[in-house]
Amino acid sequence: MQRTRDQLGHALITLIVEKPINDVTVQDVLDRAHVGRSTFYLHYRDKDDLLMSQLEMFLEMMSTSLSVRKDKSSRVVPVAEMFAHIGNQNKLYRVLSDSGHLKDFFELAEGYFARGIERRLTESGKLTRIPQRELAARASAFSGSLLSLLRWWLDRGEKESPEEMDKMFHRMVWTGLQ
Repeated sequence: MQRTRDQLGHALITLIVEKPINDVTVQDVLDRAHVGRSTFYLHYRDKDDLLMSQLEMFLEMMSTSLSVRKDKSSRVVPVAEMFAHIGNQNKLYRVLSDSGHLKDFFELAEGYFARGIERRLTESGKLTRIPQRELAARASAFSGSLLSLLRWWLDRGEKESPEEMDKMFHRMVWTGLQ
């Protein structure tokens, strides 16, 4: 099951980098993935559902990876890794932007990262005096800041390294929590 989803997701991402998303059909995805139509519809409603599923998988992985691997650093998000990945997928970023799906990505991302950041802040044990409700609000604000920083970085042509962006973001977080 997961292998089929991976094949379909990879096929869609490859196709939308090659040609406009509106020109990609479900049949194109099926042909590229070597998957039958009934199998596709067992998992997804349409190609937009498949795309959103792929974006959600990426966001889940990025927003929880530090907690999952029990990272001992004070980082709340793997900014360097995420920026490097997205920077390498710059054409996909442009495709999402041109097709109007970038807004969907950022809306999804804000929730995923807010939850992931809140979890990391709680795990840090450094913020015991901040009430849980305020911690959630701050995590949401940091999530919005992260995505704003990502847009800024991409729109300016990725002049700083992903590692520099990681340091900048985490300075903002820990300065904002003092």
